[in-house]
Amino acid sequence: MTSDLHYEVKTERRDGVTRDLPEGDNDLRWVANSSTLIWGERDAVLVDTFTTVEQNERLIEWVRAHDRNLAAVYLTHGHGDHAFGIGALRAAFPDARILATEGTIAELRVQAEPAYLAGFWEKLFPGQIPPVEFPEALDSDRFDLEGNELRVIEAGHTDVEGSTCLWVPGLGLIVGGDVVYNATYAYLVETTPETRQNWITALPRLKELHPRFVVSGHKQPQNGDSPADIDATITYLRDVDEIAGTSADALDFYRQLLVKQPGRTNVGSAWGAAKLIKGAPTAGQIA
Repeated sequence: MTSDLHYEVKTERRDGVTRDLPEGDNDLRWVANSSTLIWGERDAVLVDTFTTVEQNERLIEWVRAHDRNLAAVYLTHGHGDHAFGIGALRAAFPDARILATEGTIAELRVQAEPAYLAGFWEKLFPGQIPPVEFPEALDSDRFDLEGNELRVIEAGHTDVEGSTCLWVPGLGLIVGGDVVYNATYAYLVETTPETRQNWITALPRLKELHPRFVVSGHKQPQNGDSPADIDATITYLRDVDEIAGTSADALDFYRQLLVKQPGRTNVGSAWGAAKLIKGAPTAGQIA
């Protein structure tokens, strides 16, 4: 017997990770992460956690408010801002399985290396990053919630190696992780032209599922969960590669991208992409 499923999304805003922006756009420097709860009559599955201690404390209270047994937590990929809540969730819900693919676990191990953790995450969010814990590896591409199949979709290298989405056929729901972005400049610092092409190739496979809802890993909190975000992400990535060929330098790239893709949050990711693709500018170029 299967149960009817429901879902809800919680978002938490934080500062972006690229902060040396050359100019303006102060009202668009933030980024919001999403966490998705899927539940049936008795049990629930949470997809992704948050970055800081306080954000994950609020996440735990939100899950408890749904009055369901948390059976599992699934992580879409290994970036710390989606996975640093493992320890807090494990302590709060000791019977819940914490699940991820081998690729996600491998990337989280990179994020947890002492030099990287101290030089990146703890430097950006001092005193706010919880101790890193690890999930158990899935031995299949699917698991169950009250008789409903939840299926892992491997996407390869999107904004990071080992990215996945979670497909919930009973809801017509894709929880997209960082494969799909909503009104947010995508994080491209770990990409190459080849991996961005892989990303563009992976996205139409999500469309082939004909989802009713698509939850982006980073989204503007007031926005819905539209399948149109798949095409919007494809367009964004194509614009990035087009501007790479038409821009003179990093600052020109950044300005062109903000004109062609206006109104997205986390402009720091646009600047990070500019520096990756065109090279870091000198002080004179920024001025």
